Amino acid sequence: MDLLADHSPEMCSQIGLDCGSCIHRAAASVANICHGMQPPAVQQIFFQLYTSPGCHPMAQAFGLAYQEYQPEPQRVLTFATAAA
Repeated sequence: MDLLADHSPEMCSQIGLDCGSCIHRAAASVANICHGMQPPAVQQIFFQLYTSPGCHPMAQAFGLAYQEYQPEPQRVLTFATAAA
């Protein structure tokens, strides 16, 4: 089996992978690398990663997982200076 060529849900399930876990792991990785992408960009990444039509129903789950794994916005600390 060539996992690069055969990446349909059926092939993945034969080796013990499930769609939910796969989607969440991939979305977490994308979120760590590419912060703050807009939904169309997230969807484009999904379809580039998952080219099998059998995977396409998971596109919305990938988008939701991406949002879930976005890092918290960094707080900007401001310091007030006292007038002397």
